[in-house]
Amino acid sequence: MNIDLNADLGEGGASDAQLLQLVSSANIACGFHAGDAVMMRTAVREAMRNGVAIGAHPSFPDRENFGRTAMSLPPETVYAQTLYQIGALGAIVRAEGGVLRHVKPHGMLYNQAAKSAELADAIARAVRDADAQLILTGLAGSELIRAGQRYHLTTQEEVFADRGYLADGSLVPRTQPGALIVDEDRALAQTLEMVRHGRVQSITGEWATVRAQTVCLHGDGEQALAFARRLRAAFAEHGITVSAV
Repeated sequence: MNIDLNADLGEGGASDAQLLQLVSSANIACGFHAGDAVMMRTAVREAMRNGVAIGAHPSFPDRENFGRTAMSLPPETVYAQTLYQIGALGAIVRAEGGVLRHVKPHGMLYNQAAKSAELADAIARAVRDADAQLILTGLAGSELIRAGQRYHLTTQEEVFADRGYLADGSLVPRTQPGALIVDEDRALAQTLEMVRHGRVQSITGEWATVRAQTVCLHGDGEQALAFARRLRAAFAEHGITVSAV
């Protein structure tokens, strides 16, 4: 069994360099919610040094709230902003002699696109027009995955180690209780259940089916590095290899 382990990086986290020794994919902030050109270049170089697959991590234009503000933007605006961010990171990756592998939206853009077919369509179209060989990463079973498939993109279904789930397989909104799992043992057990058995228990007790192709490890948490090491050890114990697709 193989799993991709990804982390959102280039957001100013102090553990980026160390996390890049443990993950197989990096989603690099493109400046709209965090990061800047220098940070993007640094993250790209470090990812390449560690043999980690590089992805663009586009967001709503919301540096004030780290990309977590809900927005109602026209689809064509979202398309243009997504294309712009992919292009910016892609140019840096090419200049460094690397290859941009995937795109994973950030924060509220990701969450809204998981449920809005119109928003998901705008993002998938931007990915296709930027480079049809790019992989589109989205929440397992979401509208974003379906939009990527409509545009004949390779898609990657994502699950979260440290997020609570609702009965329909969507994430508990960060504004609600149970959104974040702070107990490492619980987060570890949830991750193994999703990867090994394709299911997750919701905060109300029901089981939801999920397809786990990549696991997100939030790189901005205080214990991200320690948890990443525990996760890698648990994967090894269960015969699960970690590598990008």
